Amino acid sequence: MEWLLVPFEVSFVQRALVAGVLVSVVCAIVGTWVVLRGMAFIGDAMSHGMLPGVAIASLTGVNLLIGAAVSAGVMALGVTALGRSRRLSEDTTIGLLFVGMLASGVIIVSHSRSFAVDLTGFLFGDVLAVGSADLVGLVITLAVVAVVALLGHRSFTALTFDIRKAHTLGLRPRLANAVLLALVTLTIVASFRVVGTLLVFGLLIAPAAAALFWSRRITTIMFVAALLGVAATVGGLLVSWHWGTAAGATIAAGAVLVFFLSAFLSFARQRFRSLTLETERSR
Repeated sequence: MEWLLVPFEVSFVQRALVAGVLVSVVCAIVGTWVVLRGMAFIGDAMSHGMLPGVAIASLTGVNLLIGAAVSAGVMALGVTALGRSRRLSEDTTIGLLFVGMLASGVIIVSHSRSFAVDLTGFLFGDVLAVGSADLVGLVITLAVVAVVALLGHRSFTALTFDIRKAHTLGLRPRLANAVLLALVTLTIVASFRVVGTLLVFGLLIAPAAAALFWSRRITTIMFVAALLGVAATVGGLLVSWHWGTAAGATIAAGAVLVFFLSAFLSFARQRFRSLTLETERSR
């Protein structure tokens, strides 16, 4: 039992745990809508699209979160503006913006050799270096996400399952889509400090996708996704402590492992039910 408790007696691991729990809950709320709406690609593009802003902020001495927010905002506005074109599909516009922003970031980084360490932190995060200010920022982010998700629940649901009905009910699906995109942006910007842009995508998608195997109610999916994200955080920190692995990457890997475990258990459950029904019919 000692191996389970000792790591969390250290102050920086305690802060990492709190940060991981907060990120897990935020990602569960937003990630549920991302998975249900099939927005995984845009989530990935948004996470990578922050690179130019972070690179410029690092080179100029500005707070990285400000650079990330500006860059992600440009990406979101670009997706919204180009998405109105009937000649281009949404995935085409997202792909073009994704490549353009990522290429711009790499070009900026290539002019600064001293940016290598900052780039590593940007890509993979440093959950063990989270401070009190980061925790306050995550608490504020969670509060904003929770309030917006609660107020926009009806609009998001109609947008996800029946956009025509959303128009009929006057729920303004375009506005709802823009707000949802803003939530994705906020979540990624707030979370990249903990697990990095390459890995935040795992916590955003994997727990929510895993929860779909166990429920069809949106609120229940969010709750289960949050629990799975917290489990991945605790497990990731334990493995990182005892095996000396990168904490952020281990947490993200744990989230993906939870997804595949859920998929396997769901398949096994369905298979068992099928065999049981066949047995009863044969009698």
